[in-house]
Amino acid sequence: MDKNTEKDTNQLLDGRLLAQMAQGGAALLRSNAEEVNKLNVFPVPDGDTGDNMRMTIESGIAALEKVDSADLAEVMKTLSHGMLLGARGNSGVILSQLFAGMAKGFDSCEKADATTIGHALTLGVKQAYNSVMTPTEGTILTVARESVDYAVARITPESTIRSFFADLVKEMHASLNRTPDLLINLKEAGVVDSGGAGLLYIMDGFNKILNGEEIKAEPIALDEKKPLDLSGFTADSEMTYGYCTELLLQLQNSKVDAENFDNNIITEFLCGIGDSVVSFKTGTIVKIHVHTLTPDKVLAFCRQYGEFLTVKIENMSVQHSEIAVEETAPAAPAVTENKKYGMVAVASGSGIANTFLELGVDTIVEGGQTQNPSTNDFLDAFAKVNAEHIFVFPNNGNILMAAKQAAEIYTDATVHVIESKNLGDGYVAICAADYDNDDAEAIVRCFHDAMSGVITGNVSPSIRDAELNGVQIKNGDFIGFVGKQMLTSNKEMTDTTHALVDKMLEDGEKFMLTVFCGKDCSAEDKADLEAYLAGNHADIETYFIDGGQDVYPFIFVAE
Repeated sequence: MDKNTEKDTNQLLDGRLLAQMAQGGAALLRSNAEEVNKLNVFPVPDGDTGDNMRMTIESGIAALEKVDSADLAEVMKTLSHGMLLGARGNSGVILSQLFAGMAKGFDSCEKADATTIGHALTLGVKQAYNSVMTPTEGTILTVARESVDYAVARITPESTIRSFFADLVKEMHASLNRTPDLLINLKEAGVVDSGGAGLLYIMDGFNKILNGEEIKAEPIALDEKKPLDLSGFTADSEMTYGYCTELLLQLQNSKVDAENFDNNIITEFLCGIGDSVVSFKTGTIVKIHVHTLTPDKVLAFCRQYGEFLTVKIENMSVQHSEIAVEETAPAAPAVTENKKYGMVAVASGSGIANTFLELGVDTIVEGGQTQNPSTNDFLDAFAKVNAEHIFVFPNNGNILMAAKQAAEIYTDATVHVIESKNLGDGYVAICAADYDNDDAEAIVRCFHDAMSGVITGNVSPSIRDAELNGVQIKNGDFIGFVGKQMLTSNKEMTDTTHALVDKMLEDGEKFMLTVFCGKDCSAEDKADLEAYLAGNHADIETYFIDGGQDVYPFIFVAE
């Protein structure tokens, strides 16, 4: 490296360097994702912050694969947009908003010095805070704000981008270590904030690449699927099902007015040559999905308006032959006619998904604890529901922000995100759905009224020693909790389930208990609980549902 190039690398950030730094940040987080997952306040095997943040930034990295540019603004916009669509979990959404704010700061910048980077990060922090209705200090937000403020305050005329990121990472370490002093539940659990830790790994990866260090990590693979069995389609087969064709189209100003392009042009064309059409525009990018016998026509038509970021074409006859011999998740009923109201719900476990479908949900978004769906997953689900108003039930507090982010992006319907923070909230609200009312907001209020009187309890094995809410927990014990309140811990699961049910019903105001049995609930466990409820809570109407959920052998919903 000659002196002029070294000086430029020290003082200016361009698009190619940013792409390398982002890859380094993603790689370092990938190597430490499980460590971040374990920074869970509750000692339950459901920590997923590391995976959520990893998949969020990896979605941005995947978007960069089609971009080879030194222009900082272009690379940052592509990276942040990919992260926005791939955002998972609250920390992932906040991370995507941080980068979206940074993209605004780099707008029209081919390169950036330390001062410009500091300004962009400051905008990123502001946007991240604004994305949270009630920001909580002691979280990823605090770690981002304190470290950016510190690094910006130390900028001088002699500052380089290396000195800036060195200051940023140094203060990020210090800020992360202070998070337990700001959040009592972190101090009780003896952990630092997991989202802040994930952000530190990303920015430390940025810093290491900037300083010429190598970061070894597994290759990024967003879709880790087993190889297709191609034997179902031979030289004598006939094309029956067509091709599942998916693509991201970057509209080009050289071909159309990208910002003001009417996406109905593409939608109408797709409906004329195929079915299962999904087509919506986000900014200047159009996401397309269609089942068609002529994918070549799709590509040729769309190239009139832009260029492809990603293209995937799969022979559905091959897919169908595989599905025929596998146990698949329940499918939602096909929606053909436009209707006034529709529902989308998140579910983990085939039994829970089936229950929601039987109650009238149109589309299931697969996910829950340890498997948070992305913003893009919600966008795909919305596009499948042919309704004027779509009610969305995230059923998990850590999925709520991704659902809201998708609702803000989607424009083909009015999307109402119901703040169901657990399975019980969603279950009772969906049960209360009454579409005779022409006022969608009145229906939303009915959903929230239904959720106001429900209590949801969970039983899970513990993965470490802890003391929470005065409850002593040993690694391997079974714990019972409601929301963020730990209620009981015992060596035997039966003792925990009995104690949790007693505490949930002790006020005497509940009259109904629904029990969702998970994958780890045996027939003996269920029989024991049935006998206990019959003998000790005979006045409570009880229903058992084979939910099939992971992590929690029992989920109780008391109304």
